[in-house]
Amino acid sequence: MEKANTTKEARVPNKDVKSMKAPSFLKLIEKELIKDKAASMSLLILIGILLTVFICATFLNSPGSIRINLEKLNQGPSSEYLLGTDASGRDMLPQLFQGARNSFLIAFGVTLFGGIFGTLVGLCAGFYGGKVDHAMMRLLDFISMLPRLMFIIVLVSLIPNYNVTTFILIITAFSWISDARLIRAKTLQQNSLDYVQASKTLGTSNIVIMFREVLPNIGSMIIVNLTLNLAGNMGLETGLTFLGFGLPFNTPSLGTLIGYAATPENIQRRWWQWLPAAILIFTMMLCINFVGQAVKRAADSRQRAA
Repeated sequence: MEKANTTKEARVPNKDVKSMKAPSFLKLIEKELIKDKAASMSLLILIGILLTVFICATFLNSPGSIRINLEKLNQGPSSEYLLGTDASGRDMLPQLFQGARNSFLIAFGVTLFGGIFGTLVGLCAGFYGGKVDHAMMRLLDFISMLPRLMFIIVLVSLIPNYNVTTFILIITAFSWISDARLIRAKTLQQNSLDYVQASKTLGTSNIVIMFREVLPNIGSMIIVNLTLNLAGNMGLETGLTFLGFGLPFNTPSLGTLIGYAATPENIQRRWWQWLPAAILIFTMMLCINFVGQAVKRAADSRQRAA
């Protein structure tokens, strides 16, 4: 009887160990957000800003919503114009909503397309290695030596009648290099592990190993990288547009609105033309950074648990 009880008690821990599962990456992110009040508050603020911006920009997207009114030039905030008007008499509030939407969509598009292309290049270089890795890395070295901002400015100046889509593609062409290097380094690390070698021994195709086994194991790191890149790309778009090499003047963005601050008179007397856009871009980038740091800590916790 004692032997049976001993055997039963010995089996209980094994059963518990088998039933224990490692927490998913989303659960770890949720745990970090609950622990970090600043990150959770930043996420709520960011969601609220994006919902407000996209909803209001959709309803205020009619052709007459931002019309020139020569009788209302440079007017301050009032009941008729909550954020005043610009030098052409256009209402600043619809411009703020549409500009924030355009800036976020540009940053999101650059982050997404650059992340996809950089992930594909990094996966191929790190997984195949050898001549493939050598050729791709030499290409990355050459592109990274080019002055990115100068080439973006030249392309924007040469392409006539460019729009939001064109601007996204131009920035993306020079924004995937760091993603590719990071993915390559992580893929090289994964490529030396036993599960990859075992899959190769069993005859599993390289495409299946890369996308079904290696990619999920570095997925958390990719999410962290894309989240942090989003804030940087918003700043890049705003800076280029402020310098006059971003979106056309007739296409609102946070950069075009902050560009009003280039005039000393506007800085001193017409704060409503540039200050709301500056506060909005600062708040959005700060919120994205707080959330990104929480996601990064969750990825580190998952890596330690693994």
